[in-house]
Amino acid sequence: MMLEPSIDALQEKIKSKYTLVTLSSRRARQLSDTKNVMVDNPKSVKYVGMALEEIEAGKLYIED
Repeated sequence: MMLEPSIDALQEKIKSKYTLVTLSSRRARQLSDTKNVMVDNPKSVKYVGMALEEIEAGKLYIED
């Protein structure tokens, strides 16, 4: 089973795995409350997966 999106693709957007986990978990909590997904037709049905898809699409990011 492949993880979608892949960790390599995600780390091109956000270098730190710790930051990636923190950002996606916070966004997943927001999604569970609001159900307002920023990507069209997410592949994942779980909130963490949706948050990771948003990161891959460039909709969710950390400013330096």
